[in-house]
Amino acid sequence: MRAVVYRQTGPSSVLEVVERPLPEPGAGEVRVRIVRAGVNPTDWKFRASMMSGYDEVVPGQDGAGVVDAVGAGVGGLSVGDRVWLVLAQHGRAYGTAAEYTVQPVDRVVALPDAASYDLGASLGVPAVTAHRALTTIEGGPARLAPGALEGRVVLVAGGAGAVGNAAIQLARWAGATVVTTVSGEEKAALARAAGAHHVINYREPGAAAAILEIAPEGVDLAVEVAPAQNVGLDLEVVRVHGTVAIYANNGGDELTMPLRAAFGKNLRFQFLILYTLDEGLLHAAVEDVAAAVEAGAFGVGPEAGLPLHHFTLEQTAEAQDAVEAGAVGKVLIDLEA
Repeated sequence: MRAVVYRQTGPSSVLEVVERPLPEPGAGEVRVRIVRAGVNPTDWKFRASMMSGYDEVVPGQDGAGVVDAVGAGVGGLSVGDRVWLVLAQHGRAYGTAAEYTVQPVDRVVALPDAASYDLGASLGVPAVTAHRALTTIEGGPARLAPGALEGRVVLVAGGAGAVGNAAIQLARWAGATVVTTVSGEEKAALARAAGAHHVINYREPGAAAAILEIAPEGVDLAVEVAPAQNVGLDLEVVRVHGTVAIYANNGGDELTMPLRAAFGKNLRFQFLILYTLDEGLLHAAVEDVAAAVEAGAFGVGPEAGLPLHHFTLEQTAEAQDAVEAGAVGKVLIDLEA
């Protein structure tokens, strides 16, 4: 089979396409023929600086395809089933940038017939991250379903990003009023397509006042992608006993904030990353995201606010470079038409 590998950290030029033997699933594992692989920021970040003790790594946490073989003791999945993958390269050397991948059965999720492989490969990291952020509200739901966030106001920073897009779609599905901040009209159009009720340009004066006009007592939750830049806005617009869920460090690695303002509102700051997420929280997120997909509440493409950028397996280096350069939308690797 063809696979993309790297044997040392560095720029995208360390990636190469090689031939490898077809892997066989062991007990509790399935082999998936990959149709689409998703590319996330962690793919290039791991490649640039982290080998995790492996001699060779196939990148890719997300993907979608067809079950090709099952190992002993596997239940609930059969050869021919359409599936999507989550955290495929976490704790193992071989991810989704290959024609086939072998994964533990709990990392493989059924993909409804009505859902495209593009959608399946776009779930994983963005959707599970968004789910975790949306379930951190003090006194709020631990699971998402229609009505779970009814009466809540959620602020999504960077609504045109992959996680921001997922947060908007999941929050809408769960019944929240969704406010998002963007940097310009092009991204505003994408956030509206994703389902945001209110879109505010954070670069224009009066962003905080505009948010508080929508939610006079403050928003219940801020899903934050750039805390170093946005903490002042968050402190101003998040309500007393509200939550700021931080999933990325866009705009800087150092966060400085006035403590009195945070104390005064009894704010909760929840930092999150999937790679150390409790397994129970991960499984809950996967189940709820799968339910949203089954309900037709999750989409990709411009009509859902998430433009798609397709690359071939041989163009994986260019695909990772595009993500590193801040491509708006979702970058995918096509292994089949």
